[in-house]
Amino acid sequence: MRTRGFTLIELLVVLAIISLLLTVALPRYFGSVEKSKEVALKENLKVLRISIDKFYGDKGEYPAGLADLVTHRYFNKVPVDPITESASTWQLVTPQDREKSGVADVRSGAKGSTRDGIPYGQL
Repeated sequence: MRTRGFTLIELLVVLAIISLLLTVALPRYFGSVEKSKEVALKENLKVLRISIDKFYGDKGEYPAGLADLVTHRYFNKVPVDPITESASTWQLVTPQDREKSGVADVRSGAKGSTRDGIPYGQL
């Protein structure tokens, strides 16, 4: 009498098929994760820059730091740099006009480049 079950060959074939599917799917998955972080970084930079401009328009001066945007309720909290996964790695840029002080622009403090070859700090 023969018992029901899978043979070793059947299990090996199934494992081979699964590994083949994973080798096709995983690179696409990790590529999409990278792309989504880049898109989130660009959006966070855009939102920060708009808020700095609004602060300047409302107060007539640039914020002393990103914490001022939270204090004056432009944000609930400082957005996170999705590449570094930290809100403290933003690079603050002072105004070109030497008579003014504060934060006129913000850049990412992440090392490396986008998938297009642009350094994160130049976005």
